[in-house]
Amino acid sequence: MEFSADLIAQQVGGIIEGDGSVTVSTFSKIEEAKPGSITFLANPKYTHYIYSTDASIVLVRKDFVAEHPVKATLIKVDDPYATLSALLTMVAKFMFVMPVGIEEPCHIASDVEVDSDSYVGAFAYVGEGAKLGKGVKIFPQTYVGRNVVIGDGTILYPGVRIYDGCHIGARCIIHSGAVIGADGFGFAPTPDGYHKIPQIGIVVIDDDVEIGANTTVDRATMGATHVGRGTKLDNLIQVAHNAEIGTSTVIAAQTGIAGSTKIGSRCMIGGQVGFAGHSKVGDDVQIGAQSGIPGNVADGSRIMGYPAVPARDFMRQSAYIKRLGELFDRVTDLERGQSAK
Repeated sequence: MEFSADLIAQQVGGIIEGDGSVTVSTFSKIEEAKPGSITFLANPKYTHYIYSTDASIVLVRKDFVAEHPVKATLIKVDDPYATLSALLTMVAKFMFVMPVGIEEPCHIASDVEVDSDSYVGAFAYVGEGAKLGKGVKIFPQTYVGRNVVIGDGTILYPGVRIYDGCHIGARCIIHSGAVIGADGFGFAPTPDGYHKIPQIGIVVIDDDVEIGANTTVDRATMGATHVGRGTKLDNLIQVAHNAEIGTSTVIAAQTGIAGSTKIGSRCMIGGQVGFAGHSKVGDDVQIGAQSGIPGNVADGSRIMGYPAVPARDFMRQSAYIKRLGELFDRVTDLERGQSAK
């Protein structure tokens, strides 16, 4: 499929600077672009590429002013990255058509209703009492346990496991290998070893949540482990029993959230962050990658490090560490001078 700059600008409400008749058929990075592709410039550190890129069209901010000639056609928009996302969404609807119907062999309990827009792939299992919303897509080799509730338009990719009783909201996306509702890590020490504490709670995932491949969200000991609306979890994340995550929070890969931790809304959490159990993180918090969170974090904090400290303090400490060798040598020289006297 080919689209002209004029058509794209019309769709996204952009302003054209250059040849509006030029067409594109693919997307690309600005530094790797070829003729016939569309790219974007959002990060100022990539600005120099706009003067050498072979892309036919570049999305830029409305206030962008070129300092040198640009051979590509520019489409000026409020937010190039958001505009690119919208265009990719439009194209994906044409490229990835979702299947419908029921494939065989699969198992769907007799009391489960599957509407005509839904899909259940081969070797999938849907247990008794499960409630499937309209347009739900359950890909092959997926397990949906008893009394699971899945909202309208939710997609479960191949190999997802939803244990008994868990609730998944509408328009969620759960990627391959994710496990929702496995037992929380609860064991009581006894003289004879560790005694398993039954985990009788559930997992509740609100609408518009995306959960990455091989991420696990454990069921609660009692009550519910909860993931709020619009939150996005990357691959390989562990969410322990009775944890709570607010709305529109994003968490990168390999983060571990211990039991009963509460994370607020609109937080941004880097990869490999570790949260101690029963800690409370406020709203609008930003946490750098590989940070350790041993306790509570106030609203609006920007922290990083192990244990995590305010980001500016961490940067200052890092600068000091780089100078330790030099400072050590200076102290050694001073001590030698004192000894010589």
